[in-house]
Amino acid sequence: MTEKIGVLGKKTPQRTGVERVVNAPLPTVYGKFQAVGYMDHDRGDEQVALVYGELGAEDVLTRLHSECLTGDAFGSQHCECGDQLDSALRAVVAEGSGVVVYLRGHEGRGIGLLGKLRAMALQAEGLDTVEANVALGFPVDARDYGVAAEILRDLGVRSVRLMSNNPRKREALTDNGIEVAEEVPLLIPPCENNITYLRTKRERLDHHLPHLDAVAHWS
Repeated sequence: MTEKIGVLGKKTPQRTGVERVVNAPLPTVYGKFQAVGYMDHDRGDEQVALVYGELGAEDVLTRLHSECLTGDAFGSQHCECGDQLDSALRAVVAEGSGVVVYLRGHEGRGIGLLGKLRAMALQAEGLDTVEANVALGFPVDARDYGVAAEILRDLGVRSVRLMSNNPRKREALTDNGIEVAEEVPLLIPPCENNITYLRTKRERLDHHLPHLDAVAHWS
């Protein structure tokens, strides 16, 4: 915790790091979760972990899900995010326990909602998702997963079975002291609207998407 100067010249404490704020029951169409709310004081983001069942410390089925308003809320077929969130929530319920860490501030791989929409407009003109970010002056991927590791540690989780196709998530958790015991693929059948996007994620962002090999009728 650091200090800042208040309006009367007095030093007042300024919180840093991730703070657990609230734990509330959250009944959903998938099952009854506990919504554990956090404040990331370093970035100013409110975060939430959806916990199902009793979590152990080891090999916890886990999803780090980057916020995606268009996919998660509006059912966009530009990406597979909404279907991945649905599949992850169903998976932890079927497992009997697990956690989905929903990471706000990750919209558009960290460039924000308006930045993502601008990138999508460029993709409609022929750029791929990587080229669009670069053309707008954004990083290809600006996400940081340190807050996810802090949340997992607060929940008592030391190692995870990570539901992800993105090797960078494994690397980020490992770098932040969370062991990844297993990577669990989260493969969503592609559609005509997202096949180019998914192929770009595989070819340029190293996502593990072997199921795309079976799709030959969309070019």
